[in-house]
Amino acid sequence: MSASPDLPHQVFRLAVEQSALAISITDAKANILYANPAFERVTGYGEAEIVGQNESLLSYKVTPKLVYETLWAQLKRQRAWNGLLVNRRRDGSRYLAELTITPVVDGDGHTSHYLGMHRDVTEVHRLERQVQNQKAMIESVVDAAQVAICLLDENDRVVIDNQEYKKLIGDLGREPAATLLGLLREQMGEEFDSARARRRAIQQREVRVERPSRRPDQAARWFACAVSWVEEQDVSAEAFYEPVRRHYLLLTAQDISELKRQQEAIRINSLAVLLAEQERIQGLRETLAGAIFQLEGPLNTMTAAVRLLERRRGGEGGGGNGEEAIDTAMETALRDSRAALDTLRACMPNQTVEAIQPLNLNEVLRDVLKMSTAALLGAGVIVEWQPAPVLPAVPGGATQIAALFRQLLTNAIEAINERRASDPKKERVVRLSTLPYPDHVEVILEDSGPGIPAEWRYKVFEPFFTTKGADRQHLGMGLSMAQDTVVRHGGLIDIDPDFRAGCRVRVQLPCAKGG
Repeated sequence: MSASPDLPHQVFRLAVEQSALAISITDAKANILYANPAFERVTGYGEAEIVGQNESLLSYKVTPKLVYETLWAQLKRQRAWNGLLVNRRRDGSRYLAELTITPVVDGDGHTSHYLGMHRDVTEVHRLERQVQNQKAMIESVVDAAQVAICLLDENDRVVIDNQEYKKLIGDLGREPAATLLGLLREQMGEEFDSARARRRAIQQREVRVERPSRRPDQAARWFACAVSWVEEQDVSAEAFYEPVRRHYLLLTAQDISELKRQQEAIRINSLAVLLAEQERIQGLRETLAGAIFQLEGPLNTMTAAVRLLERRRGGEGGGGNGEEAIDTAMETALRDSRAALDTLRACMPNQTVEAIQPLNLNEVLRDVLKMSTAALLGAGVIVEWQPAPVLPAVPGGATQIAALFRQLLTNAIEAINERRASDPKKERVVRLSTLPYPDHVEVILEDSGPGIPAEWRYKVFEPFFTTKGADRQHLGMGLSMAQDTVVRHGGLIDIDPDFRAGCRVRVQLPCAKGG
């Protein structure tokens, strides 16, 4: 390509003189023949000082030798070279030069001169390296964080994640972000969709992830999740004057399962203590009530006999002194006996008054199973737990209902142990299920014990009746107390007479109004 004949050579010289790039022309041995004013501004060397000097004067001697070898190898092939060199100014300061050297080839095909153009890119390099360092630092911090972090694009694709998030992929066996966001949507409903549409942050919310596990206490994972938004500007050329913004969803999830398990253990232990105290008081009440009932029978018989004797003597014209003494003694005995019964009634502890609240029987039964874990494991009992997915609320006292089902489960475990003594090979199973109905919830508890004979179907609910024998140290108040709790809650409890593989107890409790 040749210059236009209408363009004077002086224009070329002026263009070089006024160029913002530092331009120098050297001979074939890199001795400087010309340097423009920009060269002086960058290096500090004026034209009078630099002309005649070799370009190596600018070298700071820290650029690797391999770079210079590559440079000269490229130039010897009469090809332009572009790269970065660490140069030294006249005042001794260093700068990073982005240099382009082009061989000037004469008519004979020999390299006669070199054209060098360079600019100071020290600040650009510093900014680039600072950005790279910050990026690496942020990535390291994010990767080392003890919470799962992921960044999702507008199509919910994960574009950035950390090691904790990758662990969740292995633990949950699915994309954790989709699972956690789905649970947040279920929990928050329209509020979640509104927050996402308006790109509002969502503060920490706890979600529970169910997963298959052989251990019931490990079947759930709890996470504290938060959502925020990150904005990025499009870096494409067409967006330079018309910025285009992209929005990313930042999801953080902290595993709080261990904390939840500790809190749950404390809650279950507190509930167990409360139940034990309530059972003790209720048992004492039932024992005293049963004792009073048992004593009132003979006392009523004695009273009736005394009245009968009095009527007979009245018809026969009275009796002697001996009969009067007997009458006095009998009256005294009756009076003292009734005073003793009144004392027993006064000693009876007050009935625990508990606030009525809507209860989810699945949660109550799950708590009862947790409290009975040691007893179930000790007896080698397999629990087949089949809760209904959704249950209407049942109004009742939380500890009273829990005590009811704990008593029934304890009876089932004892029955299985009794059966095991006579038939060690018999399976040891407890089946527990819940069923919703329009006006009530039914709980079915089955055990593989010896069962209850049909003639005892109603008798087992009587105070002091026991199927375990006097030598087993049982008062026979368990089912009586259970029935009392069910009746006070307006429900029904029954033993299925048609179940032959053990014992099946049905408990029906009415639903809350509007439940």
